[in-house]
Amino acid sequence: MEGVLQKFQHLKIQLEEITSATNNFDDQNRIGVGGFGRVYKGEVSHSVGRGVVAIKRLDRRLGQGESEFLKEIDTLSRYRHENLISLLGFCYQGGETLLVYELASHGSLDKHLDSADLTWSQRIKICLGAAKGLCYLHDPRGTHQRLIHCDVKGGNILLDDQWNAKIADFGFSMMGPANEQQSTVITLAAGTRGYIDPLYRMTNTLTKESDVYSLGVVLFEVLCGRLCSRLDSNRRDYHILVPTWIESYKQKKLNDIIFKNPTVPPLDQFSLKTFSDIAYRCLNESREARPKMVEVVKQLQIALESQELHEIQELEHREFKGEWNKRRSYYEKITRSAEPPLNYASEGELMKLLCEGVLLNGGKTVINVAQNLLNEQ
Repeated sequence: MEGVLQKFQHLKIQLEEITSATNNFDDQNRIGVGGFGRVYKGEVSHSVGRGVVAIKRLDRRLGQGESEFLKEIDTLSRYRHENLISLLGFCYQGGETLLVYELASHGSLDKHLDSADLTWSQRIKICLGAAKGLCYLHDPRGTHQRLIHCDVKGGNILLDDQWNAKIADFGFSMMGPANEQQSTVITLAAGTRGYIDPLYRMTNTLTKESDVYSLGVVLFEVLCGRLCSRLDSNRRDYHILVPTWIESYKQKKLNDIIFKNPTVPPLDQFSLKTFSDIAYRCLNESREARPKMVEVVKQLQIALESQELHEIQELEHREFKGEWNKRRSYYEKITRSAEPPLNYASEGELMKLLCEGVLLNGGKTVINVAQNLLNEQ
């Protein structure tokens, strides 16, 4: 092991510094747990400076070991992208096996699926970031070998303090030649139940399209605000929700499953169609029919732009409505003085008339409510 790690000496961090930063791995400094082991927060000096970091401590009882440890170091030393988590250091000393990463202060995506703190724009942006990270891995354009992640799920998509997505956990990843149209790997241990490409069970092979399938599951999780699996009534086995989601899409019943919260403004209908269409295509049974990750990125970008415009328009409408309510008595006075008298059946119709302009003082004065508000801003 020591010989293999020689070329990564610039990433080495002394065990003494890590134990000091975590107060000897005190539970008060623990921020999570995953397939590799527990994760702690602490301030250390590392390969690019000094700061608060996330420290993963290997627990061999969970099934991972030195091979996943080495693969993580090797992979994140080769592949660098704004939507991949950055490896800052490691420690292999005194019986401890530790990996040190940039801190993703908001944790993993799976913990925020039903959060009322995230707007739909933020949700789509997170999905777009994850897709961009996978696109970089899948479409190297000759700069590096293609990488198949093999375990795409919400728990492996981390979120920084600005809610930017960072793909993490490359312990099961597989490399393939960059110049091959179809990279295929044969593996007997990969993925997480609910997210695994259905064809894997029949062939024991994974391709980059297997990552596309797994991301499609994540997209539906974000759309529905829940994990793709749940315990059955006996709490003994997991029920996978993906087939139900696919059927809801086919029957045009997405509104029955979409995440709803009274404090979160609704998803724009064009964004919903664009987002759900690409998510459904990712889940195609045929690997050849699944979209390439570059197409997923393109469609999510369209969905995001549409949603952002929708939210801006909704905000402007609410602000205008707020001004309307504050000046209601003033507008009622205008209404009584208008010549000719205004005919309207609802407050909405009245608002429209006032925004188009009304005549006062025998037709000598024009009042345009919308223009007045714009001039004041």
